Amino acid sequence: MKIKKITEVLIGSNNKGKVREIKALLPKKVRIFTTRSFNLSSPKETGKTFLQNSLIKARYFSKKSKKICVADDSGLEIDILGKQPGIYSARWAGKKSNFDKAIERVYKQLNKKKVKWNKKIKCRFICALTIYWPNHKFYQSQGIVEGTISNKPKGNNGFGYDPIFIPKGYKITFGQMLFSKKSKIDHRFIAFKKIKKFF
Repeated sequence: MKIKKITEVLIGSNNKGKVREIKALLPKKVRIFTTRSFNLSSPKETGKTFLQNSLIKARYFSKKSKKICVADDSGLEIDILGKQPGIYSARWAGKKSNFDKAIERVYKQLNKKKVKWNKKIKCRFICALTIYWPNHKFYQSQGIVEGTISNKPKGNNGFGYDPIFIPKGYKITFGQMLFSKKSKIDHRFIAFKKIKKFF
């Protein structure tokens, strides 16, 4: 089956960090729209998984804009916290998307578990991507990057939980990494590689 290449797409997110990262992954020749182009607020995320929430967003933004939409749902799972914050990663940051507050909450929960910082605290970033066409067809992919939690936030690059996430095989957090480096190894990049063929 020959895939009809996508020449223009709406990035279905109101998160500036996500928009920047998805934009960087898309080929330069693709015409990009954002939710601001249509003045769209985000839908309620009622799914139980990253894939479900990614589909909810892609479908919603595609219907509202009549455009092909690519939407992401992503988050951090920490094993010792029963895979929290998981799909609630953004919600831990509150209505104002204050990720300093979310990171504080992570450490608070870890301290309750009396974690020993000389041991690795296993976690992973997960990203689910959905491309949704106005004819209701959709395609999904998921990317996972394993890592550990840093004993304190480090670095001002990136966004969200990046300052506390050390990817496997590295000694620095995503927050300390250059954007050009991070965007070639992270969960969003891994998920995008699987849908690249459409662009």
